[in-house]
Amino acid sequence: MRETERLYYEDVYIKEFEARVLECRKAKKGYHILLDRSAFYPEGGGQPSDTGTLGNVQVTEVHEKEGELLHYTEEPLEEGAQMTGKIDWERRFDLMQQHSGEHMVSGLVHEAFGYDNVGFHMGGDVITIDFSGPLDEGQMAVIEEQANRKVWENAAVKITYPSSEELAVLPYRSKKELTGKVRIVEFPGTDICACCGTHVTHTGEIGMIKLLSVVKFHEGVRMEMICGKRVLDHMNVIGEQNHQISMKLSARPDQTAQAVERLWEENYRLKGAVMRLEEESFAAEAEKWAGAPEALIFKEGLESDSVRKLTDAVLQKCSGRCAVFSRNPDGTYKYAVGEKDGDLRQFTKDMNAALKGRGGGKPFFVQGSLQGTEEEIRSFMESRKG
Repeated sequence: MRETERLYYEDVYIKEFEARVLECRKAKKGYHILLDRSAFYPEGGGQPSDTGTLGNVQVTEVHEKEGELLHYTEEPLEEGAQMTGKIDWERRFDLMQQHSGEHMVSGLVHEAFGYDNVGFHMGGDVITIDFSGPLDEGQMAVIEEQANRKVWENAAVKITYPSSEELAVLPYRSKKELTGKVRIVEFPGTDICACCGTHVTHTGEIGMIKLLSVVKFHEGVRMEMICGKRVLDHMNVIGEQNHQISMKLSARPDQTAQAVERLWEENYRLKGAVMRLEEESFAAEAEKWAGAPEALIFKEGLESDSVRKLTDAVLQKCSGRCAVFSRNPDGTYKYAVGEKDGDLRQFTKDMNAALKGRGGGKPFFVQGSLQGTEEEIRSFMESRKG
């Protein structure tokens, strides 16, 4: 096993460093590089690994295996060569903000409700935390405010390696029993946790914490959150969306909800009026087919439910089979076919096969869609006249 000096534990803000290549191993995909010293943090504890460069070679992943720090590259590096390593600092600092914010939220939830953090994932867009008990949106809002107040205190984050005796009486969070040298990370007044990850040195560097959602998950809940620049990016997206809505509704940005409510009420009234007019239109259409042995109807622009309603209305007046077809913008057709006391199963199967359709329903009433033209539909229906 080749030991590597872990520079990220000495100074989490090291962005560039010099190192010697101890070994370059051919791997299934690319190469595994061992260095005598490194500032690249390996994947672990819910935190993704650092990325960056060694010389002119891209470091795509970093993992710790059997005590060795392996830097994954697509190109080989010469053993014994001196290299300049550069961390993708923007990415690293983002991960530090997210990880630090997660600590504070988890600690506050544990203190307030006694719930454990039983799952944690730091994705490229949001962090998810699984807690062992229920939380509602009101409680989440309280935790969010408390967490941000602690951020703004800008307290120094403490990292210690307590003795076994000190560890025995220390009220720290951990998912398992720990032995040996244990790294304890403390966010004063918020959280004390055993953790090997990278964090900011002062809470103010987190910037802001935003809790996005909380939903039931197994026996507890799953919470989504973001921190730091991700909050700014999120608010910019939301702000731009609200700006677009306010422009379209001619409403002030702080009054878009009321404008949408008015629009919804107007839409509800109009839909009711359209439905009444549609019912009258369908009733009038049905009267045209009173006593007819069969009905074949083509109507433009009907929704699937309207196709069904028209078919049902005409079916009550004609004495045999009724079929309604409505063309979609792409040239395909919606259909509904009904026949009193009939059995349309074979008919539907044949029509779908002939006209590249799909659909079904009850023996006496079927719905679906097909790709044939009006001429092809009329030809098929003519061939199947009773």
